[in-house]
Amino acid sequence: MCKECGCGQPHRHHDHGHDRGHWHSHDGGKTFHSHDHAGAAPQVRQVPLKQAVLADNDEAAARNRAWFAERGIAAYNLISSPGSGKTALLVETLKKLDIPAAVIVGDPYGEYDAERLRETGAPVTQIQVHESCHLSAQQVHAVLAEAVPENTKIVFIENVGNLVCPVAFDLGENAKIALLSAPEGEEKPLKYPALFAAADIVLLTKSDAAGALGCDMDLMEKNVRRIRPDARIFRVSARTGDGMDAWLEALKQLQKQNREGF
Repeated sequence: MCKECGCGQPHRHHDHGHDRGHWHSHDGGKTFHSHDHAGAAPQVRQVPLKQAVLADNDEAAARNRAWFAERGIAAYNLISSPGSGKTALLVETLKKLDIPAAVIVGDPYGEYDAERLRETGAPVTQIQVHESCHLSAQQVHAVLAEAVPENTKIVFIENVGNLVCPVAFDLGENAKIALLSAPEGEEKPLKYPALFAAADIVLLTKSDAAGALGCDMDLMEKNVRRIRPDARIFRVSARTGDGMDAWLEALKQLQKQNREGF
């Protein structure tokens, strides 16, 4: 996970002066052994990565949360594996939702998903993360003023397709929404519990394909509840429209609750 390995941090560059050295992992941090050219004793410095790696992100997330709250906007962080149907679900949601919404999309490269979403008429902003495996709160904050029109009431953040790293990075959202598609298998909540423990809502997508694939949707839902007993679970199909009315009604209820809380 990114918060453990520190992959979201700037790379350390070798110093060609007197402070050359190397890093060793040790007890959740990293130890830098510094060697000078005079043969002096090496200096040891501990860097507590577990504490430091998310500090900047959390500060940006707090700014995002305040920015949304000041404008009465509810933000939802959609997390799933690639191909789970996030974009298809959002397209159908935006077509039918009668609440002004904007979308921020995170993808490594290209604007394929953003272009599909723009066809609904909603304002859509693409963030290309390149080799990163998640959106950061800083990246979201950098586009808010441009991405979110004045009358917006909901912001959907379509995170990078990944069941692990996006969970650790708070974006300032009101809630995380996990998507799990029928083709992925019933066991996924048990293999990736952190996401399903954090998700207030779980959308079981591509439900129309469950029969053909031999997917036991009841077992899939049961496994979600083993991780998060109070999760709100909806079986949906963007292709057939099954379950979409219940999902849209849930969004409206959430919006009402958020408005009362602002």
